[in-house]
Amino acid sequence: MILKSISKTAREAIKPPFTLEFPEEREDLVDNYRGIHKLDMQTCISCGACARICPNQCIDMVDTFTEKGVKKMPQVNLERCLFCADCEEVCPTHCLILTKDTSFEAFDRRDLIKRPEDLK
Repeated sequence: MILKSISKTAREAIKPPFTLEFPEEREDLVDNYRGIHKLDMQTCISCGACARICPNQCIDMVDTFTEKGVKKMPQVNLERCLFCADCEEVCPTHCLILTKDTSFEAFDRRDLIKRPEDLK
C-alpha cells in the first residue's frame, strides 16, 4: 500500500505542469472577451450615460483637464466592475470600449481606480 502511494506520487511529480508560464505564455481569449476599458478623450461628449447605466456604480464622472478646458470624463473602478459592457453599448459616440487587455493587477486597491487619463 505504501509502495503504491509512493509510485503514484512519483508519476505525478514527473508530469508537466497544467498551468501556463505567465506572463510569457498567455491563454487565447475568445472573441467576446471583455477586459479593461479604453477611453477616447477626444470624442467623449461628457454626457454621463455610462455612469448612469452602470449596475454597480463603478463609473464616476470626474473633472479632467483637456486642451479645451475642464471637462467631465468617466473614471472607472475596476474592482467593482462586472465587465458587462452596458457602458460601451450606451455610449453615443462609442468613445468608451472594453478591450481584451487583462493586465490590470495591482497591489493596492486604489490602483484599480482608473482616471480618464489612465484609460487611453
